[in-house]
Amino acid sequence: MINKKRIELKIYGGIATVNCYLLKVDSGFILIDTGPSSKRDSLEYELEKEDCKVGDLKLIIITHGDSDHAGNAAYLRQKYSAPIALHPDDEMMVQNGDMSYKRNVNLLVRILFALPFIKLNKSNRFKGDIDTDDGFDLGGYGLNARIIHIPGHSQGSIGIITAGGDFYCGDLFSNTGKPVLNSIMDDLDAAHYSVRKLEKLDIIMVYPGHGDPFSMDELILGE
Repeated sequence: MINKKRIELKIYGGIATVNCYLLKVDSGFILIDTGPSSKRDSLEYELEKEDCKVGDLKLIIITHGDSDHAGNAAYLRQKYSAPIALHPDDEMMVQNGDMSYKRNVNLLVRILFALPFIKLNKSNRFKGDIDTDDGFDLGGYGLNARIIHIPGHSQGSIGIITAGGDFYCGDLFSNTGKPVLNSIMDDLDAAHYSVRKLEKLDIIMVYPGHGDPFSMDELILGE
């Protein structure tokens, strides 16, 4: 059983939230997603509450390049000397600070992504240290888990599946009312392919980027 801490951060003036997940492993901690830079103090407070100190954070995993998930990655890497892992297909999003980079999203979403508080500013942009692709083994970081490439929300979206059946899905799914496919998609066909891929895996619990964790059999698609 992995000791996991869900860190729920308020965003967009408190009308929504985003999740980060802090996993305790034998050698220290692994952080899945980092929240937006505007909630840095809240994130650091939660890390300190879990006694995650400098030198204890072994890896930062970014499920996709959106700023509400990657906004504190560069800062935490510098503070904790922890490498950042993300999929290369989302690399240019975080390097350029442009959330719409090579994404097929509608005009309203594109306008939203262009807002100054949504984009990654220059001080928060970064280049990843570790390229993660399908099947990437996290055993070297003390976590019995692997990366699953799940494009759909973005080209480089990834999830993390543990040996115990926990799946951290980023923004492929959300659960802010009921478990559903995320409403913002770069490629809906790719998203459905990712879902079919996941249906073949032994997933018990899903931990989304937004909303409450849910069991895989609760998932409702297309409603």
